[in-house]
Amino acid sequence: MFFIISKLLAFIIAPIVWVFALLTWALLTKDARKKRKLLIITFIVFYFFSNSFILDEFFRPYETPAIQESAITTKYDAGIVLGGMIAYDPTFIRPQFNRAVDRLMQAITLYKDGKIRKIFITGGSGSILENNVLEADILKAYLIKFGIPDTSVIVESHSKNTRENALFSKPILDSLNKNGKYLLITSAFHMPRAVRCFKKVGINITPYSVDRYSGPRKFIFDHVFIPSTGALDGWNVLLHEWLGLLMYKVSGYI
Repeated sequence: MFFIISKLLAFIIAPIVWVFALLTWALLTKDARKKRKLLIITFIVFYFFSNSFILDEFFRPYETPAIQESAITTKYDAGIVLGGMIAYDPTFIRPQFNRAVDRLMQAITLYKDGKIRKIFITGGSGSILENNVLEADILKAYLIKFGIPDTSVIVESHSKNTRENALFSKPILDSLNKNGKYLLITSAFHMPRAVRCFKKVGINITPYSVDRYSGPRKFIFDHVFIPSTGALDGWNVLLHEWLGLLMYKVSGYI
């Protein structure tokens, strides 16, 4: 039920839904003065949430800062890679990656450079309808194809959210090394919630942020002034994460 509610709320809080609702209200109202006000509000809401510079300013203080790989002086027992990076294509029988694939790419680099001994992937199905698509299993097969030994890739493929990522990973990691040290690899915007979840269940992790949305401030004309559909997508991500953090706190998961 928690999984379904979170999906529903993610839809409701999407800025594009707000813009569509306001625009529909403005078009349906018969009061000319009210219509004009609603159209102005719709324009303001749309411009605010489609402005890349504004989005960066909200992302920057929330995202966990990244560190240089060279700053890692300890060899970790495993890099814990959180899922959420694929949509499975049943027609061609292969995964289609989104930008969160940086989590996996950085884990491969860390493994190849000897910073982590193993790659631990956690994540089952993130879909309400396609429960049989287990992301961690798909990603393990993908890594093996690229020459990473089967014994170096461990999976947890039943979790549906960040709380379950941590909860279901705990017994597997304990069976490997109860006092092990792990590098937590996930997107910078997702790291604040993920760190709290893994520490809550007693896993000794060090955050390694990847897939950052924000960076150095850019005073480029189109970035500062021109509306962007990418910014709308970015707000979907950030608002979903804020909502997730709030719900997890209320539920006692963090």
